[in-house]
Amino acid sequence: MSKKNILENIILDKTSEEFIDLISTKNVRIERIVSNGQTSPKDFWYDQEENEFVIVLEGKAVLEIQEEDEIKTVELNKNDYININAHVKHRVSYTDTSKPTVWLAVFY
Repeated sequence: MSKKNILENIILDKTSEEFIDLISTKNVRIERIVSNGQTSPKDFWYDQEENEFVIVLEGKAVLEIQEEDEIKTVELNKNDYININAHVKHRVSYTDTSKPTVWLAVFY
């Protein structure tokens, strides 16, 4: 077992996001995501089988969450978090373009 730092080796890449599984088991997956201005494709919505707890460790982002016939906008700044239940449609409409947005996502 070795100690690691979640903010080490942050890749600055304006062309693609970085997704790294930190832990993956049958019941839980913990992922580090690094965004550099990336957003969800137009008209794309995540509709996941599992719940997702997500916290922004650095940077900022805006999520759109579809609840029934309404779209709710949620701004996440450093240290803000949200829990998204399974099958709640959501998308990323903004991530910081001046510095990386580092997310920690826990899927369970």
